[in-house]
Amino acid sequence: MIFLNGTSSSGKSSLAAELLRTLDSNYFHLSVDAFNAMGARRADLFRTPDELATALTRMRQGFHRAIAGMAAGGNNVVVDHVFSERWRLLDCLDVLAGYDVVLVGVRCSLDELRRRELARGDRSPGTAEYQYDRVHSHGVYDVECDTGTTSTEDCARLVRDFLARRDRTVPTAFDRLRELDLGVLLAESTPA
Repeated sequence: MIFLNGTSSSGKSSLAAELLRTLDSNYFHLSVDAFNAMGARRADLFRTPDELATALTRMRQGFHRAIAGMAAGGNNVVVDHVFSERWRLLDCLDVLAGYDVVLVGVRCSLDELRRRELARGDRSPGTAEYQYDRVHSHGVYDVECDTGTTSTEDCARLVRDFLARRDRTVPTAFDRLRELDLGVLLAESTPA
């Protein structure tokens, strides 16, 4: 499993598509955006912001379990997600325990994120900036790439080359994150 984590507009989906073209095995791209798009887009279904937040949390929990389901079926997956809330990482660490997960940090400069977000036009302005410090706060990756300074093709080759040369006896980033004091991580994720 290749797990891409980065802010909105950081290039995760483009990198995932390039990985599907670059890797020598069949992979499926599972995107949190695709799962978001599956739901009804009717604001009247949620009476309060809390109801909407609860629905989004349930959807993301379902997304994490769908990832595990695809892997349990024997499929290789490229996941693109945003760890902008600590609970998402913790839930993935729990749900994906026992799977071989390579965690890839997808980054680019804040100026480039702002430019991409504006050019896309399908994101609320400031989304990427809000996520910028949160997404990578756990600080542990197997591979990192900067899509602002490196082409998508070269980023995909970087990931592919890492997979080819990696020592499977060395714990992955997910393994190392599980070894941390999850009680401390969980406390950090609880809103004040």
